[in-house]
Amino acid sequence: MPIPPPLEGVKVFDATQGVAGPHSTMLLAQYGADVTKLEPLDGDWGRTLGKTYGDQCAHSVVFNRGKKSLAMDMKTESAQKIAFKLASQADVVVESFRPGVMTRFGIGYEQVKAANPQVIYLSVTGFGQEGPYNRLPVTDSVIQAFSGWMSINRDASGAPQRISMVAIDVMTGLYAYQAIASALLRKFRFGEGAYIDCSLMQSAAAFQSAKVIEHYLEGGAPQVLYVPVGTMQTEDGYINVTAMREHHYVSLCKALGRDDLAEDPRYNSREKRIAREAELMPLIRAEFTKRTTAAWADALTEAGVMNAPVSTYDHYLADEHVKAVESISWMEHPGMPGTLPVSNIPGLAKIGTQDALDRAPHIGEHSREILLREGWTLAQVEEFLAVGVVGEMTETTAEAAE
Repeated sequence: MPIPPPLEGVKVFDATQGVAGPHSTMLLAQYGADVTKLEPLDGDWGRTLGKTYGDQCAHSVVFNRGKKSLAMDMKTESAQKIAFKLASQADVVVESFRPGVMTRFGIGYEQVKAANPQVIYLSVTGFGQEGPYNRLPVTDSVIQAFSGWMSINRDASGAPQRISMVAIDVMTGLYAYQAIASALLRKFRFGEGAYIDCSLMQSAAAFQSAKVIEHYLEGGAPQVLYVPVGTMQTEDGYINVTAMREHHYVSLCKALGRDDLAEDPRYNSREKRIAREAELMPLIRAEFTKRTTAAWADALTEAGVMNAPVSTYDHYLADEHVKAVESISWMEHPGMPGTLPVSNIPGLAKIGTQDALDRAPHIGEHSREILLREGWTLAQVEEFLAVGVVGEMTETTAEAAE
């Protein structure tokens, strides 16, 4: 008999949009929870991040897999009553509105808790529920700038740079998931619910905690971890090199044909190399421009020096090791062109082995199913659809919309 997934039977009411909240609830779904995704009639705005394909994009497919979508007009009283019933019957409620919005809808934490004292309720916001910035609009880039993230990611001229992906959103989803999973364990053991305030700001701070401490202790100019380390320009590209220990440095110097640098009393210890980083690194970088990336990768690997050519995603997808360990699964998804390379998640079954968990829903694809399952009559559901309280997109209407 197959072992059931760990969150089988857990009901989640997901009122999140974008990436951070949907990431956390996608993980709950992948571990077996029944996730109902509430979204506006025109869909979660996360469906429009980047190039769109009908009502999907790369982000919406990745972060909404395994959920069921209920589309409603939350400005209507009927939709608010439906949402309250679903939220009050859920084990977990996750939302990402500005502070106070869920309360205006009648499904704030205290309102849901009054009906379900054991509910686990997590709010995702930019700056949190309290404080002078709690109502400011936020994007991932805003928090990259605000949190100090950009200050440790500078270009050659010293200008702070954003990472060209929603890194803070993604990590916030991970922090949210671990907080919910831990709260569920407490609920099952001790019968206690929880309220969790999970902000992008605090997630970014937690992720950078060691760097923040270094900055504070070292007056804003923290010592590098070791030297040499970094990205080196080669004859035809770039390679990242790490010489963490003494024998790594000696081996690197030999591979470079610069045994003199290994023996030089100015650089023959970790402390000396750190102190003289500004004079040593140009000498090392100059050697790397003399050969190709592939040649250096072969030479450094043979010498036992940790390295990796700076790759594109094309290189990663084609790499023999990536293929051997099935880091990527290729899957078809309704409405998306061709087959998609989707990264497998550590600890979960490979994508492609559980069809229901691989798919992200269309807008309101399960509206009818959810309402009928939760006790509304067919006549009531048809009325909701007719007057625009509830919306649904079937496979046929999704194809017509493309």
